[in-house]
Amino acid sequence: MTAPTPQSGFDAAQIDTLRLSVIRIERKLRKSMGTGGITPSQHSALFALDRHGPFRLGELADREQIGKSTVTRLVAALEAKGLAVRTADPHDARGSIITITPAGHALLTGLAEGSNDYLRQRLDALDAADRDRLLDALPVLARLAERP
Repeated sequence: MTAPTPQSGFDAAQIDTLRLSVIRIERKLRKSMGTGGITPSQHSALFALDRHGPFRLGELADREQIGKSTVTRLVAALEAKGLAVRTADPHDARGSIITITPAGHALLTGLAEGSNDYLRQRLDALDAADRDRLLDALPVLARLAERP
């Protein structure tokens, strides 16, 4: 076994196992929910708008860790599909505010139902001790996911 790294206390094999597990779970969840006719990047931006928005274009670009020209194209695609709307920023006439539409929210809800059903079935198959360990780890995983 590889020696623990000084920063994290995890060895390379443990980090590899976590990384591959997260990738595989995410892939299975994505397959179980379908695409709803949007790309993964569009889905991520819609989710951010739904949970944390509305945003200025630059704020959405920062949150999604993409460039301004990329976020402009992404928002234009969401607008064309009726999933987001751009309005003038009341505090800066040069800027605009991006908001999710009811259709965008409905799409996210439908997509989440499919992946939640898939995940619920997998969680129900775990024994009680594994479910408890996973529940204990949820806050840590959420903090890990929120870090830049």
